[in-house]
Amino acid sequence: MPFFERYLSVWVGLAIIAGVALGLAVPPLFQAVAAFEYAHVNLAVAVFIWVMVYPMMIQIDFTAIKKVGQNPRGLLLTLAINWLIKPFTMAALGWLFFKVLFAGWVDPQTATEYIAGMILLGVAPCTAMVFVWSHLTKGDANYTLVQVSVNDIIMVFAFAPIAALLLGVSDITVPWDTLLLSVVLYVVLPLIAGFLTRQMLVAKGGEAKVERFVAALKPISVMGLLATVVLLFGFQAETILAKPMAIVLIAIPLLIQTYGIFVIAYWAARRLRLKHNVAGPACLIGTSNFFELAVAVAISLFGLHSGAALATVVGVLVEVPVMLTLVAIVNRTSHWFEENPA
Repeated sequence: MPFFERYLSVWVGLAIIAGVALGLAVPPLFQAVAAFEYAHVNLAVAVFIWVMVYPMMIQIDFTAIKKVGQNPRGLLLTLAINWLIKPFTMAALGWLFFKVLFAGWVDPQTATEYIAGMILLGVAPCTAMVFVWSHLTKGDANYTLVQVSVNDIIMVFAFAPIAALLLGVSDITVPWDTLLLSVVLYVVLPLIAGFLTRQMLVAKGGEAKVERFVAALKPISVMGLLATVVLLFGFQAETILAKPMAIVLIAIPLLIQTYGIFVIAYWAARRLRLKHNVAGPACLIGTSNFFELAVAVAISLFGLHSGAALATVVGVLVEVPVMLTLVAIVNRTSHWFEENPA
């Protein structure tokens, strides 16, 4: 493994520190970048995510996608985790911590809003960053694309009713502009670019040419990840400084949820005898979140400065560091799946 990737967690830690420091030192700069958004999707962050996702898309072989149907267990695992387990465990943990364990530290109204924000995170499975996690764990690019695509289709129909059920709100409006723009920016456009690039590379030098090109892009992809971390923490630097206790309280159940869901999914992947390059992405999709959608709905339902909006923002802040630890676990346990059939 190259030196830069071997110490990725160190670089991410430095990026977090740099983001908070820069956000406090030059807040007007980050405010200007934060304002560069449409439909709650920050376009600067979108560019860096695009840089991360693009190499994964080049590896997708459309002629092999039809083979995904020969082994549907990975897809079924992802769907079960995302829509039958994750939203309900998130709601349960939110209630346990903010209505019972942390009740003495948080007033009832704020506690209710924190729970709402957590629920919105739980009902919104990841669309973009999962391609990055799959890439870092040497996941099957074709299978990952199918998993994300099916999840996006289900999200169109299931997000509002499940969120309404758990929130007790009947008039939830799905921000279609946020949902559709995110899918176009993070899936459709890089997929088209990756397909065209792959066709050109295969024509010039076959699969070997594709592999060399993707390897050359990997450092750029990692730089995109670090730049994303700097921006996300820079945007929230003042909030981190102003509300450290609230952030810690929200982060605790979110961390338990993330690691708990991963353990359930990874255990199930072994029981289902999935290949490692399918098991890793299948589990990581279920543990990461579509934070743009969650933030947009939280703001529209509860307001920009609500506890629900803060909870979704905390979800954004903990996502990258936590997911990198899970990526490391997936990579270090590949031998658990060596006996599984191809």
